[in-house]
This record gives sequence, structure tokens and C-alpha cells, in this order.
Amino acid sequence: MSTVTTADHHDEHHDHKPTGIKRWLFTTNHKDIGSLYLIFALAMFFLGGAMAMVIRLELFQPGLQFVDPQFFNQMTTMHGLIMVFGAVMPAFTGLANWMIPMMIGAPDMALPRMNNWSFWILPFAFLILIISMFLPGGGPDFGWTFYAPLSTTYSNDSTALFVFAVHIMGISSIMGAINVIVTIVNMRAPGMTWMKLPLFVWTWLITAFLLIMVMPVLAGVVTMVLTDKYFATSFFDAAGGGDPVLFQHIFWFFGHPEVYIMILPAFGIVSAIVPTFARKKLFGYASMVYATASIAILSFLVWAHHMFTTGMPVFATLFFMYTTMLIAVPTGVKVFNWVATMWRGAMTFEVPMMFALAFIVLFTIGGLSGVMLAITPADFQYHDTYFVVAHFHYVLVSGAVFSIVAAVYYWLPKWTGHMYDEKLGQLHFWCSLISVNLLFFPMHFVGLAGMPRRIPDYALQFADFNAFVSVGGFLFGLSQLIFLWVVIKCARGGVKAPAKPWDGAEGLEWEVPSPAPYHTFDTPPQVK
Repeated sequence: MSTVTTADHHDEHHDHKPTGIKRWLFTTNHKDIGSLYLIFALAMFFLGGAMAMVIRLELFQPGLQFVDPQFFNQMTTMHGLIMVFGAVMPAFTGLANWMIPMMIGAPDMALPRMNNWSFWILPFAFLILIISMFLPGGGPDFGWTFYAPLSTTYSNDSTALFVFAVHIMGISSIMGAINVIVTIVNMRAPGMTWMKLPLFVWTWLITAFLLIMVMPVLAGVVTMVLTDKYFATSFFDAAGGGDPVLFQHIFWFFGHPEVYIMILPAFGIVSAIVPTFARKKLFGYASMVYATASIAILSFLVWAHHMFTTGMPVFATLFFMYTTMLIAVPTGVKVFNWVATMWRGAMTFEVPMMFALAFIVLFTIGGLSGVMLAITPADFQYHDTYFVVAHFHYVLVSGAVFSIVAAVYYWLPKWTGHMYDEKLGQLHFWCSLISVNLLFFPMHFVGLAGMPRRIPDYALQFADFNAFVSVGGFLFGLSQLIFLWVVIKCARGGVKAPAKPWDGAEGLEWEVPSPAPYHTFDTPPQVK
């Protein structure tokens, strides 16, 4: 017989709903955790951006002005690590936490406590990484790719903290990925078959498998760096029978799928936004799913295209050149399908659609320069120049970051119950679009002319272009303050969002109350 009193019941109920700081520390609610990820990612985005501003300030003019070369190297390293692991990946994870349960009609994520844990270890990882900069000798200064022997023989003692921080980030990513997979496989609403999943859910499912496959590889390589530096192993030391090129093989076997981890969820977001504002269902749903899966599989077969200059056998360079070109095919399918979706649609241009359109155009530019880099003999010229920097920033800034911003504008009415300020949003879009191109497009030219990346000084002939680039960089950074204000303003209140914020738009997975999720092919159930 139970002896629980009414008071106990009341306490239990009270403990179940903590408020204030406890609510955020102990929450297992997917929306709270999604918000935490997004807020954290925004903070890291501004921190990483501030480091980029230091880089651009130093490169505004030739000569050494503001920072010494070692600190410059720390900035390039920390900027890369923070943007990849601290801004882009947690932002996508936050979107996954918020939207996947709603899109598949699930009450929450499958493993809510692990969900809490996977978020709360992240701030500590980045705290450790940032603290390492204040050690004697400075922070990690070997580039975000931490090539041996720079990270083993020639690095300072912050390497241990760097390795520890990367391990914690990896653990967080693996837990998040397991959670996504278990949720999607086990918790879909009755009748939601695989080919009825919204594309955002599909892209995240495939991304989660990529994460589980490559994060242990990163863990392995950072551990080898650690033992080479502190425990006298010689994995990457030729003097002890190791091979520094082995480092690059292991790193890029993680690193190439990693860049697809940072772009596949973006494809899912754009595939949700474009049909909404074109008022048409997505063109070629099945081909989009297969294209996403092919990209993921091919991403494991192209890693050594980062290593054409290391002296591989000709057969290997040919293999990696052709597989890299092959990966452009499913990517092209996706771009074609987005354009076909818009073709003869009743299009309107609200802010999410503007960012999605900018994504399609600018991501394609990044993709085309990627095909240029895939050509082995040409890559001998491009390698380690600003051309490479231009290429991956087109993919990751006007690609991944623009898609995250588009998603925030698209789902803010859902998250907050208020509409954001459309005029301010449009101002943010135009400022971002103009400045991002002023920032990254001239880099193609200085790169083709031979300006090396990661160097704090440069020859006089690059001065004009670098001044343009730095101005673009500062304008882009300032533009994001508009975004910050739009988000804060929307969260605090404003015009109440209607039941269907993008009215007349089909394909909004969340516009119908549970438990009847539908996808873009079905006519939505009538809401009474």
C-alpha cells in the first residue's frame, strides 16, 4: 500500500518544474535545450567573429601593426576552432533539438537526460580552450587543423588543454547524434514512413550517422598528438619511425566528412524554406533524399584532396580528383531541385527566403571554386593560398551561417509567438549580403596571385585588395549586431504571430496541431 501523502505529491510536482537557473541547468525539455544550444552558438559566433576582426585588422595594411605573429597564429587557430565546433555545429544541433520532435510528431527527444548532458559539457570545453590562451607561452597557435609536427614538436604547453577541450566537444557531438538517430528511428508518429519525413529530419539523420563515424577518428588523432608531445611516442615523428603525413590522412578522414556535417542540415533548412515561399511542394523529394545520402557516402572517399601537395602516387591523386568531382553531382541535383521548386511558383520574398536564395547562389559559387581546387595540377597553385580561404568561407559563411540565420527568421514566430521586425530583418540581409561578398570575393584574386594564408604580413601588391577585404569584414561583423537586436526584440515581444505566420504557404511542418504531422505532399488536415 502506498504511503505517499498529498504534500509529497505536491513537492514532487513542484520539483518537476524548477524555475530560474535550475530550470536551465536541469532541463530535459527539447525546446529549452534547443534554445540553450542556439544562445551558446550565438555567443561563440560573436567571440569567433571578434577573433576574425583581429586577423582582418592586422591584414588591413602590409607590415606588422597590431599583434605579433605568434598571437596572430593563435587568432587564426582559435577563430577556426570556435566557429566550427562552437558556432556552426551547436547552432545546427539547437535547430535539431527544437524542430525534429515537432516535425515527426514526437513528445520530446528520445534521451532527454543525455540531451541535457551533451549541451552542458560544451561551455566547459570552450572555457578550457579559451583559458589556454592565458597560459605562459600562449594558446594553441598551430592552425585549426593542428598539423604535426607543429602541434607536437613545435607547440607550447597549451596543447594538453586544447586536446582535452576537443575530446569534450567530440563527446558532446556523439551524444547529440545518438539522440537524433534514436529519436527519428523510434519516435515518428504513426503513419510517418521514411519517405514522408521532412527533409530537415532526413538531412539531420544522415548528419548524425556522419558524426558517429568521424568523431572517434578525431578523438584518435588528438590522442596521438597528445602522446607524441608528452609521452615520447612517434606516430608523426619521422625520427622515431613515424610519418607526419599520416597525421594529415587521419585528420582529413575526419575533416572532410566534418565539412559535410556542417552543410547537410543547411540543405534541409533550405529545402523547408524554398517550398514555403514558392507556395509549391518541393520538386524531386526522393532525389533529394538519395542525393543527401550519396553526398554523405562520397564524403568518406575524398579526404586526400586536401593533400595533393604531399607527394601522393599519381594513381591516388587521380582517384581523389575524380571522387571529388563526383561529389559535385548530387550537390548539383539539390541546387537544380531548389530552382525547379521556385520555377513558376507564387514567390514572395520575406527574410527567410532572401537568406535561402542568397545561400543557393553563394553556396554554388563556393562549390564551383571547390571543383577548381579538385583539379590536382591546378591545386598545386591554389594550395595554402587565400583562394582556399575564399572557397571554404563561401561554403561555410554564406552557406552554413546564412542557412542558420534563415532558419532562425523562419522559425522565430514558432519559437517566440511573435513576428520579428521585417524591415530590420531586410536591413540585416542586405548589409550581410553586400559585406560578405566584399569580404570573401577579393580573396579569390589575391589567392590566385599567390598570397599565402595564415601569414600576418604580405607583399605590397596585395595591399589594396586586403584593405577592401578588411572593410568588408568589419561591415559584416557590424551587420550581425542588427541580427542580435532583431532576435532580442522578437523574444521580448511584439506583433503576435498568426497561426500560419507564412500564410498561404504549404509545407510548414509545424503549422498543424499534433497529432497529425504531414509532409509537403499531403494536403494539410483542416484546422477547425
